[in-house]
Amino acid sequence: MEAVLAQATGSFQERPADRRLAAAFTSVWVHRMRDRDAPPVVITPDATIDLQWIDGRFRIAGPDREPQIEILPSGATIVGFRFRPGAAAGWLGVPANQIVGERLDLSDLWGVRARHLAGSVRAMPDLAGLVGQLEKAIGACTQDHRVADAAMGFAFDVVDQGLPADKSLVPFLLRTLHMSERTLRRRFEESFGYGPKTLDRILRFHRYRRLRQTSGDASTAVLAVEAGYSDQAHLIRESRRLSGVTPSALADASSIT
Repeated sequence: MEAVLAQATGSFQERPADRRLAAAFTSVWVHRMRDRDAPPVVITPDATIDLQWIDGRFRIAGPDREPQIEILPSGATIVGFRFRPGAAAGWLGVPANQIVGERLDLSDLWGVRARHLAGSVRAMPDLAGLVGQLEKAIGACTQDHRVADAAMGFAFDVVDQGLPADKSLVPFLLRTLHMSERTLRRRFEESFGYGPKTLDRILRFHRYRRLRQTSGDASTAVLAVEAGYSDQAHLIRESRRLSGVTPSALADASSIT
């Protein structure tokens, strides 16, 4: 079955979340599939958790460890609300390690509360109106939920930025957060779905992808080291594990509009 990267088929737009949502969500995105023959899409792990509106219902896209292939209806429009790092577990009332790799109806977690939330979204003739209705409904719901875990948000930023080569990740986090190793691993799994080393692998790969997008003609080998890989071969192995393709194939797919 041939598949393409999710953002390389149809149209994809993302913007910061409305201030009503900012305590729990960082961005809002819209993915519109092609009207005909929408191909299967590859979802590359990016250490995020999304609340999505599709086909008149809410679903949760849990954190992924490996590439996921989804088949979405041709012409479908998906509106996504991306949780802040460390915020999903408190908002959902479910630890992130219980929804790793899952695509679940919100009603599977919330029951009738999810149906009431979906029912508060009025049908609108235009996409902008629909997004506004969703923001209003989710914003009202967010006021009743615990805000993001500040310590885990900080830890995510530390891992995302990458440590100098002479510093070891877990000991650095233990010293900085003043936690035992057991507590650190538990908090990471509850907040992100996996431990510090797995999160580091996923975020390092996306650090490379960001560098690739802004680097012009820089060589893959140079960018690999800059992103934190030991060498280009290390990057290629991780790219295959996390996206299913090589870095060059990934760059070609990402350039499709």
